[in-house]
Amino acid sequence: MAILTIAKLSLVEAARRKLLVALGALTLAVIGLTGFGFSKIPSVGGNTPLNADDIQQISAYLMILVFFMFSFVLSFTSVFVASPAIAGDIESGVILSIVPRPIRRSEIVVGRWLGLCGVVAVYSIAATMLEMEVVYLAVGYLPPHPLQAVGFMVLEGMCAVSLGLLFSTRVAPMTGGIVATILILVVWFLGIIGNIGYSFGNDTVDAIGWVSRLVFPTDGLWRGALYYLQTDQLIALGKLGGRRASAFPFYVANPPSLAYMAWIVAWIAGILSLTVYSFKNREL
Repeated sequence: MAILTIAKLSLVEAARRKLLVALGALTLAVIGLTGFGFSKIPSVGGNTPLNADDIQQISAYLMILVFFMFSFVLSFTSVFVASPAIAGDIESGVILSIVPRPIRRSEIVVGRWLGLCGVVAVYSIAATMLEMEVVYLAVGYLPPHPLQAVGFMVLEGMCAVSLGLLFSTRVAPMTGGIVATILILVVWFLGIIGNIGYSFGNDTVDAIGWVSRLVFPTDGLWRGALYYLQTDQLIALGKLGGRRASAFPFYVANPPSLAYMAWIVAWIAGILSLTVYSFKNREL
């Protein structure tokens, strides 16, 4: 019961932050602008009108780029929402009025995690589904597997929340947010390097990308979302290029394996357990 109460309070607190209010306003503005841009696709050929297939393929490429933007915004926002969740309460002294009560520290961590993951899930689903609806109204295009793509985006945000919450038990909010953000960028960069290594048959460099996705799976989850955003034509074109096509950062030949998805579940559970352990051993 305490966990659900803390989760509810965390969700309400996060929703009131100026960061999320500003993010919501900016997201609506971006969706409006991208919708206007998509509506201009049929006329991009000038005096030569595009056929339906051309419009669909251009829309597919642009949709991937829009989701890529949302992926980064989601990851960064997740860590900056989670990083002050516990550290902020410690700095303000609020935690001292909570811990002495019959509430275990593990319940505080799990409650915070559930509440913040709820915020991330609501934003991810609302923003991406609204974007897809606007694009559909503009040009009649929908990704082939929208629900799977959105699901991977939600998981990506949950991983970022988990890491931000772990840092929140040990370092100041701003420090935790910055470190987690840098880590996300590094993992994304190493993922691209790994893809290039695979495309040229360099197993050592390829392993760098895989190890980075195991250590912090946000890039692996983005690639899962990317796979389900691709049309059959894009996948077929990529396969024609063989291994060399893997060097292109917006192409994925196969979806994440079941073993990798199991690893992500274990990773989240492990990070959450480590967060509980870290908070239990933190002197207040």
